[in-house]
Amino acid sequence: MTEEPIRLTAYSPAWPALYEAERARLEAALAPWLAGPIEHIGSTAVPDLIAKPTIDIMAGVRDLASSMDARPALLALGYRYFPYRADVMHWFCKPSLQLRTHHLHLVPAGSALWSERLAFRDFLRQSRDAAAEYAALKMALAAEYPMDREAYTDAKASFVNSILQRARKIHPSA
Repeated sequence: MTEEPIRLTAYSPAWPALYEAERARLEAALAPWLAGPIEHIGSTAVPDLIAKPTIDIMAGVRDLASSMDARPALLALGYRYFPYRADVMHWFCKPSLQLRTHHLHLVPAGSALWSERLAFRDFLRQSRDAAAEYAALKMALAAEYPMDREAYTDAKASFVNSILQRARKIHPSA
């Protein structure tokens, strides 16, 4: 199955509203499994940052085993499940891998992944310099790996880790 190519766009002020609309739908559908908030994560959650125009959403669940039962409710909202990093989250894409408007990550609330995703987002929101550095890296990697999302993501890992180290100095629990 061919995936959508990596295409970065300028920040859109519509992204927060798109997230809020989807959050409301997800909150109702996921109510039985939620153990934490639903958060806007990823680059579309950082004002003025370039991004793939896909709204990334993370929902805090009790655990991975019980939240597998949420799949039919999410399918009804147009989400498709893919077993990507299934040891730490359940990952969904809407409407398909070829055309992505939303990604949904069901992550145990309070887990290391939960904390790291929020710390990374919050640091980029607070540091324009770090956000600019990330934007430059993303542009270079999108040019290098336009059809390989896994390589694109893997190549960002050292930058993400450096931001998380900086964030821990400010907030040790991050």
